[in-house]
Order: sequence, then structure tokens, then C-alpha cells
Amino acid sequence: MDLKSVIRTIPDHPKPGIMFRDVTTLLADARGFRRAIDELVQPVAGQKIDKVAGIDARGFILGGAIAHQLSIGFVPVRKKGKLPYKTIAERYELEYGVDEVEIHVDAVKEGDKVLLVDDLIATGGTAAAAIRLLERAGAEIKLCAFVVDLPDLGGAAKLRAMGKEVRALVEFEGE
Repeated sequence: MDLKSVIRTIPDHPKPGIMFRDVTTLLADARGFRRAIDELVQPVAGQKIDKVAGIDARGFILGGAIAHQLSIGFVPVRKKGKLPYKTIAERYELEYGVDEVEIHVDAVKEGDKVLLVDDLIATGGTAAAAIRLLERAGAEIKLCAFVVDLPDLGGAAKLRAMGKEVRALVEFEGE
């Protein structure tokens, strides 16, 4: 199965000229979803991984399934103000402004080996902030895994420049 074939492309969303890669069609396809999870788990099979951290919001779906398959815990990396307990936060730059991601203060322990997951890597700002946040909390990022990479936007390269291993299941060039 070609995973690209089950990822819907929506032209001009959220603004003209953007080709939005919608993984909800992949999530709705039982075979495609299962294959994506299996392929995201494969690089860490046999390694010691303590937690899966998923980035808000589609990373929660993927990360939860991966954590279940690996029989380990899941850490939600949420947008500011969404978590109910004490949090630590990391700010990051957007095209026009600043945003923040948070985790609970007790989400990871010193030395936890973490698999970071999201549906898509574009410019890498959110993923880089999640990495900094998890590392500040004491975690070691073993792999950053994505379903889709938009390599022309440089996000995966940005994470590799931070010394992180990055894996994406499919690439859409020219974004």
C-alpha cells in the first residue's frame, strides 16, 4: 500500500497557495493507519523507549497507538493552557508571533528515552520546541517520527541540525 495515496491533499488551505496534507483520510483507512503505526514503531523495535510524546493534536492519535503497541506511556505535548496540572512550557517563533507548548512537570523522568511523534513536519518550529521542552525536563529524544515530511520547508533538516534522528514515512516535495 502506498501511504501517499490515502493522504488527502486540499489545495489553498488554510490560505491560497498552500497544499494542505490531510492525514485524517489515512487515519480513517484501517489498513493505512495500521501500516503507518507499524512503520513508525519499526525503527525503535528492540530499543529501550520509556515514553512516546505526541504533539497536539494529530500526534496524540498516532502517539497513543504507538505507545499502546510498545506497551509504554504516552506524554501529550499540548498548546499553552490545555493541561490541568502544573506545567513547564517552551516558547517558539511562528511566522507572525510566538506560541508555546507545555507538558506536565511530572510527564517524564530524568533519563527517560522518548520517541517524539507528529503527523507532519513542515518548518519544524513546534517539533523543535517540543524537543527543547522534553530535554529540559530530563528526557532523551531517541527518534522524531512523522507520517509526512515537507522537505522544502526545512523542518526535518532543522531537527537533524539539532542532532536528532528524524524519520518520515512519506515526503511531498515542492511545498
